[in-house]
Amino acid sequence: MNRTIIRENAFKLIYSLQIQNVEDVNEQIELFFESNDINDKNAKEYINSVVLGIEKNNKEILEYIEKNLKEDWKINRISKIDLSILKLAIYEIKYSEIPYKVAINEAVEIAKKYGEDKSKNFVNGVLASIVKDM
Repeated sequence: MNRTIIRENAFKLIYSLQIQNVEDVNEQIELFFESNDINDKNAKEYINSVVLGIEKNNKEILEYIEKNLKEDWKINRISKIDLSILKLAIYEIKYSEIPYKVAINEAVEIAKKYGEDKSKNFVNGVLASIVKDM
């Protein structure tokens, strides 16, 4: 399983957690692995670290997003898909060893595949603004 597919799976799990009211994230992660037949050790480690890392740093990640939205935008206007993509990319940029250019590029590719027509530009703009502030 290559890194792009692993990242896409992480996005899917992050999105599913966004739209559900989940009490036990670890249980959801295990269910996700089982239902998607994910057995690759690297994939499991990456997905676990990203999902739990986003969970742990969620408040700060949301602050990064809110701070880098245009003036008339509020976080509750962002689609759950775009929000999930942003959370994943921000986690990778801020809390992992992944170069920001890779994280942004991968996020834009996921936005093209799963988001609306304007998602890729929106995601790219927010992430570029966050990186510029760093």
